[in-house]
Amino acid sequence: MPKEKRVLDALPPDVCGIDEAGRGALVGAVVAAAVILDPARPIEGLDDSKRLSPARREALAAEIRKHALAFSLGEASAAEVDAFNILRATFLAMCRAVEALPVRPVRAVVDGNRAPPLALPVSCVVKGDGKIAAVAAASILAKTARDERMRALHARRPEYGFDRHMGYPTAAHLAALERFGPCAAHRESFAPVRKIMRAITPREECSSEARQIVLFAETERT
Repeated sequence: MPKEKRVLDALPPDVCGIDEAGRGALVGAVVAAAVILDPARPIEGLDDSKRLSPARREALAAEIRKHALAFSLGEASAAEVDAFNILRATFLAMCRAVEALPVRPVRAVVDGNRAPPLALPVSCVVKGDGKIAAVAAASILAKTARDERMRALHARRPEYGFDRHMGYPTAAHLAALERFGPCAAHRESFAPVRKIMRAITPREECSSEARQIVLFAETERT
C-alpha cells in the first residue's frame, strides 16, 4: 500500500516561517532560516527536516531556493552561544534571518514554544516543522546550511568526524573529544566540552609562570 503523503498547512504570502538547526550540537554556529513560500508554487514533500533523508533534504532545499517568494539565513557563532547561552543565541540567529529577508513579512510563525524578540507579531507552534509548510521549509534550509558548514569544518579537522555526526554529542564525537580535546569551534559552555577542558588543563605540569596565568583566568571567570 503506498505511503500517504503528508500535506502541511500553508501560510499567507506575507507571513514567514522560522526554524533553526544546531541547538543541541557541541560545536559550531546555530543556524536559523526564515522562509516565505509562494502559494502559487507549492513544493511537494515538505516536512520536518529530521524526517527526511540527507538526499531528500538537499533536493527540497534546492526547490525552496528556486520557488520561495523569499528566504534567508541567520546564525549565531559558537562564541555567541558561549557568551549569551543557547536560547538567546538561537533567538539572535532567528532575528538575523528575518532581518535579512528581501521582503518584509507582516507576521512570523516559529517552531517551538518560545518566541524570538522580533519587531513583528510572532506565533509559536510546537512541532511546527511537521505541521506548517513554511516552517518545514525553514527547518530544511537551516539544516542543510548547517550541515554544509560542518562538512567544511570536517575538511579542516577530520579527526572529529563532523561529516557524520554534524557536531552532535554522539558516542563517536564524545570519544574524539576525549582523544583530541576540543577544537576552536567547540562550544566551551556545553557540559561535555567543559568537562574535558577541565580534565586536560595541565595544572601539575605547567611552569610557575603558566600556573599564574591559569589561576588568573580562573579568578576572572569567578
